[in-house]
Amino acid sequence: MSTTRRSTADQATFQTSAPNTLLTLYRRTRQRTLSLVEPLSEEDCCVQSQLSCSPAKWHLGHTTWFFERFIAVDALGKSAYNDRFEFLFNSYYNALGDRQPRACRGLLTRPGLGEVLAYRHVVDDAVCEALEQDRLPQQALAALRLGLNHEQQHQELLLMDIKHLFSCSPLHVPYIDDEPAEEVSSASSAHWVEFAGGLTEVGAIAGDGFTFDNESPRHRVFREPFALQNRLITNGEYRAFVEDNGYERAELWLDAGWRARSQAEWRMPAYWCEVDGVLCEFTLYGTRPLRDAEPVLHLSYFEADAFARWSGARLPTEFELETAYPTSAGDDDANGRLLEAGRFHAAPAVERSDRSVMRQVRGDAWEWTSSSYGPYPGYRPPPGAVGEYNGKFMCNQYVLRGGSFATPTDHLRSTYRNFFEPGDRWQFSGLRLARSLNA
Repeated sequence: MSTTRRSTADQATFQTSAPNTLLTLYRRTRQRTLSLVEPLSEEDCCVQSQLSCSPAKWHLGHTTWFFERFIAVDALGKSAYNDRFEFLFNSYYNALGDRQPRACRGLLTRPGLGEVLAYRHVVDDAVCEALEQDRLPQQALAALRLGLNHEQQHQELLLMDIKHLFSCSPLHVPYIDDEPAEEVSSASSAHWVEFAGGLTEVGAIAGDGFTFDNESPRHRVFREPFALQNRLITNGEYRAFVEDNGYERAELWLDAGWRARSQAEWRMPAYWCEVDGVLCEFTLYGTRPLRDAEPVLHLSYFEADAFARWSGARLPTEFELETAYPTSAGDDDANGRLLEAGRFHAAPAVERSDRSVMRQVRGDAWEWTSSSYGPYPGYRPPPGAVGEYNGKFMCNQYVLRGGSFATPTDHLRSTYRNFFEPGDRWQFSGLRLARSLNA
């Protein structure tokens, strides 16, 4: 694997047209993962920097194992590439047996990166041949679509984990050397966009393209009238919270948040640091002075909630964001940066004269909501091992909406539910403010 960092011009692999077939989508998705790993050395691909992260090599093996297990083996009857790989690359599927402990994935010096890439090649050949010959039954095609969306999730996880790994280096190693020029240098003005209350339907519409099981069933919810800020909160706005001793004021924090902040000694968002007296931020482009106009990233739920209280506002519910999403998602001006843009950091919202249009409804940063991650009314996990994909995590986590700069464009939709534990900070998470209009 080359250690050469890609320039912006080398990111053309991300500029791909919409697929016409599952075969096209499969090849494009699998190639994109390899493109994301290309800037890394073999040593980079082996290290695990914290419990919640996984080595890049493990991501490559795990996503391949998913297609091998559920397509090549279960649907096509092929033999496993290596019988031991199921133990090494199974993530959390208890129905499929024991596995390498999550905390010990970084101890897997073998198989080497070359063998993992060879494994990907063999499995890809089998899947592509079956697609070309139209030999996959409907159940296998459903598993394939799930596997493609699963790999897209791991593309974002891969970048999250690489960033955390490189942040641990005293060399402040960049993932990419050449950062594209900033499109705008000042924050756009913040305005409130009002939405009527009432009864509305939320959740995925059956038969309307791929969705994860946690997006269903579609059901009705009642919303009181509310307002959302038209863009994400910026570094500059969050800096004001830090400078106003927001991390020292217990009255702003949930009790569990105050404990987490005290135990971890949080004083600012993850990846913020002082260098020679200058407030800086570590990014995938390396460490650079904090840019006030950019969206704040790497907040826990607790930090986002404390900031909202300090602002005299609150976090939105997931259904407030979902029902606001369709009014703006088709407007290019409303979208933030997504993975295809080839910009590996969140960018400032562009100023527009129309104050009623929501900005950054997709991309730049995932938005924390006040909604606990739980099942919708009538939810039932799918049968078999794939039923473990989402349902068993519906406890002690919160929902995020909207996507980030590392999320593939065709991975998102208005009903998409991301979720993390409230103390997690290594993901590309920010916030948007909300307020009630009937208070």
